[in-house]
Amino acid sequence: MFDSDYFPYAVTILIAIPFLVFAKQFVYGFLNLKKKELQLISGKSNNDIKLQAYERMTLFLERLKPSNLVMKFDKNLAVHEFLFLVEKSINEEFEYNASQQLYVSQTSWDNIVTSKNNVIQLLHKTYENLSEDSKLQDFKTVFLMNYVNDEDYISESIDGLRNDVNKLI
Repeated sequence: MFDSDYFPYAVTILIAIPFLVFAKQFVYGFLNLKKKELQLISGKSNNDIKLQAYERMTLFLERLKPSNLVMKFDKNLAVHEFLFLVEKSINEEFEYNASQQLYVSQTSWDNIVTSKNNVIQLLHKTYENLSEDSKLQDFKTVFLMNYVNDEDYISESIDGLRNDVNKLI
C-alpha cells in the first residue's frame, strides 16, 4: 500500500481537502464581514444626511418665528413693502430647503409646510386688519401679538422634528 505510486497523491489530497474547506469558510466569512461593514457605513452616512436635514429644517422654522421676522429689513419700509419682502424671503428659503422633504418624516414635512403657510397667512391677516395709516412698527407689534395669542405651531413643529431625531439616534 505504501509502495504504490499514487500514495503521495492520496496523502496530498487528504491534507489539501481540509485546508481548502477552511480557506473557503475563511473567504466567505471575510466577505460577509466586509458586506456588513459596508451596510453599517452606508446606514451611518444615511443617518448623517437625515440629521442634517432635520437641522436645516429646524433652522428654517427658527427663522420663521415672527420674533425673528420682525427684525429683518429696514425700519423705514412701508408696511406693504415689508410684507412683500418677508413673504418673498420665507418662500425663497422654503424653496431652497424643499429637497429636505426626502429625509424628514411625512408628518414633520406636513407640519413645516403648515407652519410656513400659517405665518404667511398671519402676515396677510395682520396687514388686512390694520388701518391704512399704520406704521411698520405698529404692524410688527400687532403681528407679534397675533402670533403670541394664537397656537404656537412653529414650536410644535420643532418638537415634532426633535422627536423624529430621537427615534433616529
